[in-house]
Amino acid sequence: MGHEEIRRPFSDVHRKGDEVVATLLHDPNVEGLDVALYMDGSASMEPEYGPRGVLAKLGGVRNNVEPQMRWMLEYLATKDRNGVLRVAYWATGDGTQLELVGDLSGPQAKEFKFPGPKFYGKGTVMLPVLRDFIAYMKEVQTKGARQGLAVIITDSQLYDAEDVKAYSRKVAEEVVAGRLPPMNFVLVGVGAKVDEEQMEEICHEEYPGLGHLWCHRVADRMEEMADLVAVLVDETMTVADHGVVYDDQGNVLRRYEGRLPAVLRFTVPESCRAFTLEVGGQRYEQPIPEEEHHEEEEEEAPAPAAASPWQPRRHRGHGH
Repeated sequence: MGHEEIRRPFSDVHRKGDEVVATLLHDPNVEGLDVALYMDGSASMEPEYGPRGVLAKLGGVRNNVEPQMRWMLEYLATKDRNGVLRVAYWATGDGTQLELVGDLSGPQAKEFKFPGPKFYGKGTVMLPVLRDFIAYMKEVQTKGARQGLAVIITDSQLYDAEDVKAYSRKVAEEVVAGRLPPMNFVLVGVGAKVDEEQMEEICHEEYPGLGHLWCHRVADRMEEMADLVAVLVDETMTVADHGVVYDDQGNVLRRYEGRLPAVLRFTVPESCRAFTLEVGGQRYEQPIPEEEHHEEEEEEAPAPAAASPWQPRRHRGHGH
């Protein structure tokens, strides 16, 4: 990014053409966010987890899921209000069951083993995930949770997409009525067996008084999974209920009504060298860095380490 100064409350600002993308720092303690991570445990995932027990020590076949789970947990723990995530395998047993891994913190994730579920599932039924998360949110709401985020990973077509859509409508009604806190569902598909059209039907539905509940992307390989989750989660985060962005001449560039996301995207005049964000009665001026020209290098870069800033990459699928 050169020598330009990134000022609080921004963690990253870059320009491409006339578009500026500015990422806001997120204070999970203020927002009271509770996060849960649900990892696909259906039979099609077994090759990705690799062999267990004595066979796991022979080498040559590695667990592709474990490093991605560790990376995601460390990252998501930085967003969670108490740094502890609910983690479970889903689509286990007959395909409708969940195997709770436990409540894990970021530091625990560095060494935690993720060998896969005890009983790989014979189907991929998602409704139990949603029911589990809603029950969890009702519990933690009494302990200070003010919003929820469920990250759900799958490598298969869902058996119960219509049930998921119907239940999502009920959840949206409860949120709008104030009986449930605001929440989002992040759905990440991995591999060639996911049904992206089905995912889009679920994620593109809008609910009266709320908008979207879901967002999704599809990664080609397991090794891209954690990177995609990071991108989607930051785009999904809500920092405040509204805000206004001005250019360096005081003109309004964009108004955010109802929700100020953690990632701001807006268009600026060619001559614009700074912008100001007005939020919560405060104004924050931020110089705009010069345009970058290293997209090709980003395409070749390996997945980032847990503590490193990641760069969004091009993937199939959409946000909201």
